[in-house]
Amino acid sequence: MNRQWQFDWRLLVFSGLFLPLLISLGVWQLDRAKEKQELLISWQQNAGTDTWPEMVATGLQVGQPAVLTGWYSDYTWLLDNRTRDGAPGYEVLTLFNPLEGPPVVVNRGWVRAPRTRDQLPDIDTPQALFTLEGRLDDYPVPPVLAAEPNAGSDWPQRVQTLPMARVQAYTDEPASMVLKLADSQQPGAYRADHTPDRMGPQTHYGYAAQWFALAVALAILTVVASRKKTTND
Repeated sequence: MNRQWQFDWRLLVFSGLFLPLLISLGVWQLDRAKEKQELLISWQQNAGTDTWPEMVATGLQVGQPAVLTGWYSDYTWLLDNRTRDGAPGYEVLTLFNPLEGPPVVVNRGWVRAPRTRDQLPDIDTPQALFTLEGRLDDYPVPPVLAAEPNAGSDWPQRVQTLPMARVQAYTDEPASMVLKLADSQQPGAYRADHTPDRMGPQTHYGYAAQWFALAVALAILTVVASRKKTTND
């Protein structure tokens, strides 16, 4: 009994379709990791050197660090249905007026909700000139916008979403992104322990390794399955 090559055309078609796909996915993840690494290096080099107006002029990006000096406004929104450790609460969003550049909504962190829905938490907004550190993020808008009740005249306001259009009703040309405070030690912060929601370069490298491993496994299985046992009479 010996073995000889006997290729199955169906197996070849399957491998021919999926092997290039797996390799291309791995290469794509490597490219994404390189882009993310270059972006992080650029952010680290420019952190603390680019002014807020310069950052706005060059284009804001998710995750980009920012340092702003200014003061909080009187406009605060409480983003509803935000839980921490199983407890219901709100994220406190307050409009911030920098000394230079456009106003920006600052996510000051999480606060526990009172026991009844007819009560709102007491929000203390310091009135002074502060320097804040944080990272930029998208406005808290889900893919499908829920209907919002008409806004009242009392502040803070409870909201389910906070699109940029709603902020524009209270200030001219706000920044296109929200600033999440770096930590709970920032001025006016509540529980600002935001967990990172963007993948770093190492995550992309890990995904690339998985795609390449699947490609290697598929190639090996194709070769092994193509060797058939034959019996010599």
